[in-house]
Amino acid sequence: MGALGGCPSGRLMAATEPPSSGATTQAEFIADLATSTQLAEMAGQLDSHLKQIEAQLGVIVLPRGSHFHISGPAEAVQAAQQVLLQLYQQARQGRSLSAQWVHHSIQGARLDAEAVQAGDVGAGVQTRRGVVHGRGVRQRRYLDAIRRNDLTFGIGPAGTGKTYLAVAAAVEALSQESVQRLLLVRPAVEAGERLGFLPGSLSEKVDPYLRPLYDALYEMLGFEKVSKLLERQVIEVAPLAYMRGRTLNEAFVILDEAQNTTPEQMKMFLTRMGFGAKVVVTGDVTQVDLPRGQPSGLVQAVEILRGMAGVEMIFFQSADVVRHPLVARIVEAYDRTVETAS
Repeated sequence: MGALGGCPSGRLMAATEPPSSGATTQAEFIADLATSTQLAEMAGQLDSHLKQIEAQLGVIVLPRGSHFHISGPAEAVQAAQQVLLQLYQQARQGRSLSAQWVHHSIQGARLDAEAVQAGDVGAGVQTRRGVVHGRGVRQRRYLDAIRRNDLTFGIGPAGTGKTYLAVAAAVEALSQESVQRLLLVRPAVEAGERLGFLPGSLSEKVDPYLRPLYDALYEMLGFEKVSKLLERQVIEVAPLAYMRGRTLNEAFVILDEAQNTTPEQMKMFLTRMGFGAKVVVTGDVTQVDLPRGQPSGLVQAVEILRGMAGVEMIFFQSADVVRHPLVARIVEAYDRTVETAS
């Protein structure tokens, strides 16, 4: 298996049992040529990284020098081997490994294993900063849906990559010149605060609501490139109200936080679609900040448009969360509370 940055790869030793679904098996990862310092970096302080792997994947990892013995469910063992390989490659390059980095590596390996098991291994999205891959079955189906449809809905809890992957797909479309511009849109809804009391112009008041979209663009294209494209209006980041009366041809349009649109706003937005346009709508129907009693345009759109030709909806779950592991558990706890109350 190839290594990153020219560093030699560790060895993934075959499992002693066939990797059938749910089977318990054992395997090894051998960190060839790793120094004692690099092995310590892989394991973490007091084996904290190994304990993270055990807790999140449900396996047992026993380090013996450069050998790491792994036991547990077959798919989890394979995922643990991939995580150890990534830890090894990073340590060999002299990089310090944080708990956050290890968590993302574990989450990615687990979701990738599920996708492979389901036979759902899609292509990554090419951006100027490299290839962005969907992690897990639903993220990969989401990217595929965006490629195949004029209108795609990504619905689910925070931290599932809905907005980030949509921006990646938009950047790819722009670089391939399949669209002429990108429009990133959010409703400027007051989440418990009053915009009127904030200092500054309307633009300065609205900008904080659009910050996640800017952040994703900066990560994929770099600050200078994004600034130039914004100046040329090739990329436009705007509040939803600015879309009224426009027809968007040959544009990739993302409506983020769509749960905070009213039904009238959602209809207005969707009918802006022009020829050669591609639209992605993202949102979390459990986090609506509209005034009490005001229906969500996203909820209504899902009911009205489900099953329509040219429209696809991907529903993410708490298992797809790629943030701090506690986030997924928080989402699940809230979901159980809502189900009990209803």
